[in-house]
Formats: sequence, C-alpha cells, structure tokens
Amino acid sequence: MTIRYANGTAFETFGDSSHPAIILIHGLGLTRQTFSEFIPALAEDYFVITYDLLGHGQTALPESKVSLTSLSKQLLALMDHLTIADAHIIGFSLGGMINRRFAIDNPQRVSSLIILNSPHERSKEEQEAVEKRATDTNQGGISATIETTLQRWFTNDFITSHPHIVEWVRQTVLANHFENYVAHRFVLAAGVKELIAPKPAITHPTLIITCENDSGSSPQMAEQIHNEIAGSELLIINELQHLGLLERPQAFTDAILSFLRSHIS
Repeated sequence: MTIRYANGTAFETFGDSSHPAIILIHGLGLTRQTFSEFIPALAEDYFVITYDLLGHGQTALPESKVSLTSLSKQLLALMDHLTIADAHIIGFSLGGMINRRFAIDNPQRVSSLIILNSPHERSKEEQEAVEKRATDTNQGGISATIETTLQRWFTNDFITSHPHIVEWVRQTVLANHFENYVAHRFVLAAGVKELIAPKPAITHPTLIITCENDSGSSPQMAEQIHNEIAGSELLIINELQHLGLLERPQAFTDAILSFLRSHIS
C-alpha cells in the first residue's frame, strides 16, 4: 500500500475499509514495519492501520514535549483523519501504554484493547534499572545500549538463526533521531506510573499478552494489568522474550484473532 500522511504521521492501511478497524501501535525505536507479519492474517477480516509514532520511521518529529498524552492525541488525530469512529487498538510495549492512555482519555473510540509485552508497575529495583538504561542512552547515545537491548529482546537461538531480522531491528533503532528516542525512552520509563489502577477504570474487552522471559514486560506485570482490568484475558507465551512477536508472529495473531472473534457479535 502507498504510504500516506496525516498531520505529519506516516501511515498505511490494509484490507476493506468497511470492515471493523484495527490499529497497530509499535514500540520504542521501532516502526510500523514491526507488524508486517501480522498484516496478512488480520487484513482478511479487518481494516488494518499501521503508523509510525512521533519522530519514528517516516513520521515528523514532535513539535512539543513527548508524553503518553501527546502520543494518545496523535492516535486520536489519525482516527479523525480516517473518520474511524472506534477501533480495536493493539499496542506493543510503549504502544501498549499508549493504547491504555487512549482508552482512559477516549473510551468511546475503543472497541477493544490488546496489550502486547507492555510494562506496568515496577519494583524499586526494576524502576531504577529502566531509568538507568534511559540515562545511559542519554549519556552514551543509542549505540551505547543496543547490544544489551537485543539480548533482552530476542532469544539466543533466534539471534543465531535469524540474523537478518535482528539486524533490521538493530539498524531501525540506531536510525532514530537521538533526542526524540531519549524523550520516548523516558516516557517508557516513567509513564507506567499514570497507568497504575487507572481512574476511570478501563472497562473495554481486553487481551493482555506477554512472554515468559520478557524481563521488561514480565508475566508479573501482565498479571497486574489483568487484575486491574475487569474481565480481561491473559496469555503468557512460553520461552520467548520481549520481541516474541517477531520470533513467533503466528502465536500472537492466532490469539488476537480468537479474542476478536469472541468479542464481535
């Protein structure tokens, strides 16, 4: 599909626009291409929209301070541009924080939430570690943390067997605008605090997925989100780490489609 722009936001659409809408939100330092393996399965029955976050990929740099609120407003502006009244909103990592913020701010625009490998309340030690990584990036540049990041994101077997995908992630992250990357990294580090026990509560049908060995978006965090959203569903995918959706995309799309079909009459 042709890349289009809405107020500086680069986006693509797939499938029939008369079908229910799905919007996919990528994570820190990545781009809408994160979901390329999801598109064929989702676009069969849904109108799928992917877009680049502020200053990521082909989207323009933000004109004001980056926050979960400004990222939520970016999503709202895109939906208004496409005249989408409501959508199933899938967010990965930082994207799973954005879709929760969006659901709190704009509940009537959300059909359901799917939260993938997204952080929540951290222990004191975990919070210190994520803030240190943000500080390390600020001091040493993106390359200062990229190799340890890849080790946290992928299993060792996948790094060996799929070097082209790992290299795509490396180069995508390294291509980021430095100050914009740091700003988003601090949102990832501190933004979870405004999502803990949200008021008003999130009441939408919600699926929460993370991976067994995701240290930054752990099963314990997923369980906390699950406990705070009444009626939500929780799935832990064995063995994988943070970027399990790139290692085993079908495990994610199968679960997503099953969830969506169970919540659409």
